[in-house]
Amino acid sequence: MAVTISPDTIKFLADLDKNNNREWFLANKKRYDAAKKNVEDFVDALITRVAKFEPAVANFKAKDCMFRINRDVRFSANKAPYKNNMGAYISKGGKKSSGPGYYIHIQPNNIFLAGGCWMPEAADLKKIRDAIDYDYEAFEKIVTSKEAKKMFGALSEDDRLKTAPKGYPKDHPGLEYLKNKSFIFYHKIDAKEAVKPNFDDVVITGFKSIKPLNDYLSQALEYTED
Repeated sequence: MAVTISPDTIKFLADLDKNNNREWFLANKKRYDAAKKNVEDFVDALITRVAKFEPAVANFKAKDCMFRINRDVRFSANKAPYKNNMGAYISKGGKKSSGPGYYIHIQPNNIFLAGGCWMPEAADLKKIRDAIDYDYEAFEKIVTSKEAKKMFGALSEDDRLKTAPKGYPKDHPGLEYLKNKSFIFYHKIDAKEAVKPNFDDVVITGFKSIKPLNDYLSQALEYTED
């Protein structure tokens, strides 16, 4: 039987968004525990299926991939103590890795799946750009494939430079890709779809469409010059 996202989980997160304080959270701790367990079960089921095409994550559990609901407010003007979402990053490098992986985000009115590399560190960003510089057509083939276009439309254009990055020609045929500081696919999902029994199939279909991008990025990051 498929594991689904419960409407109660969505409702809890919506209520938390309106009552983001410790007193309310403690009074609704049982609701939080139930919502967390629901998402954990869903992520565990996803990991089992992702492991079939990404064996490196086979031994992971939901707790290895899910992020804490507590916010770090030390350096933020927003002092709300809790996130209004639950998310998990399934990556062979771990949930805190900037390396390629698969992300699921559960938040009222903002449910989405994504994957690739988000804001890689400078050295990793250069490796990815160097790979695109060397053979941009291979990268373009992946991000403009029929499967990618159907699910994601195009590579996300968030976090981009306005001009060519330093060290790369301004007339490079792959300039639009070189401008990126993140290399991710993103697909938003209606909340009504997220609570249906086949939601896990939708997510896995998306993750499989992301795999060619992740394989490309992994190869770029693993490359070392002799």
